Amino acid sequence: MNTGPATPPAVETPSDALLDAIEATAVELARAAGLEIAAGLRREVTVDYKTEGRGRAAPTNPVSELDRSIEATIRTALAERFPDHGIIGEEVDLHPHPDDEYLWVIDPVDGTTNFVNGFPLFACSIGVLHRGRPVVGAVWCSTSHELAPGVLHARAGGPLRFEQAEISLRGNTGVQRRLAAAPGGSAGRLRTWDNRVTGSTAIECAFVAAGMFNSAAFGAPGIWDVAGGIVLVRAAGLEVWERQAPFRGAWAPFERFEAPATVREDRAPSLRDWRHSLVIGEHDAVEARRTSMRGPSRWRRLRRALRRRLGRG
Repeated sequence: MNTGPATPPAVETPSDALLDAIEATAVELARAAGLEIAAGLRREVTVDYKTEGRGRAAPTNPVSELDRSIEATIRTALAERFPDHGIIGEEVDLHPHPDDEYLWVIDPVDGTTNFVNGFPLFACSIGVLHRGRPVVGAVWCSTSHELAPGVLHARAGGPLRFEQAEISLRGNTGVQRRLAAAPGGSAGRLRTWDNRVTGSTAIECAFVAAGMFNSAAFGAPGIWDVAGGIVLVRAAGLEVWERQAPFRGAWAPFERFEAPATVREDRAPSLRDWRHSLVIGEHDAVEARRTSMRGPSRWRRLRRALRRRLGRG
């Protein structure tokens, strides 16, 4: 009698017809959100602030009335069209059920600080996961490689498209220094390209997919920041790498989103709690970025240990 471990059941791959239907809905909802965001620029919008991070006394993260209203509109539409699908949204602090086969991940306005200040770089990002694996992405961008707003979108196994038209990577062969996205725009140890910061993770994912950036690095994005963009980057034939643990974890090709083992709160972890570093883009640039992102310096680690010992943690 065979007493070895049981073979895990195979995960059924979504059909092309279902992925096409999901992609069409994601594009429709992202485009509608974009129109609402653009209209919001022409009127006064109410803004609140959320306090985030340990020890911070001042609120740091703006959320506008449009963030909330757009997410509510998308949730209502999905409840009607895909009632058996789960939802993660940045503005509604609800955790998905671990057995959800399909999960929509929504950032209604990514780059809210830009938006409320009238700086024209922001996005609406919609990603769809199947058993944690990103399979559909639709990112409405306030501007694009065509100098026009619109939705960059793709689904697993399909091409990268902008407003339904298939696009391919292109660049000027005479350019010797490319552009890339990095936190704060800092150059660090990288000297072969110029770094930029846009204020929107979703925009940076879209710009990598469209070939405007050769890479982008994200320290600890929320799942809603990158779920849609990962699909776009892969559809463009580019790489996505994930750090498996905070700070000094090993890098590996990204496969799927997984909940962390533990959380500080007294509850079960969920995919909403995912926070891993990511590097996306062209192979050589991704290799260079992974090498440079070594985690905190020895001095910073010693200083943290000393603070904990002195009870200042």
